[in-house]
Amino acid sequence: MTATLDDNKLKALMKEAIIELLQEQHEAIYAMLMEIIEELALVRAIKEGETSKPVSRKEILDILEK
Repeated sequence: MTATLDDNKLKALMKEAIIELLQEQHEAIYAMLMEIIEELALVRAIKEGETSKPVSRKEILDILEK
């Protein structure tokens, strides 16, 4: 006995599985997306820093204290 699935049935099952995964794991997915966004922001900051003029440690600390 063999089981076969047509394309539409397989597509429907995949959609259902993805929706279920998103519903059950939304916190983990959110955390993962936030980490990706933070990494992209860090890469962007590093690239901007490579082309900007150097500043002193004091200037940075003064900005952070504001």
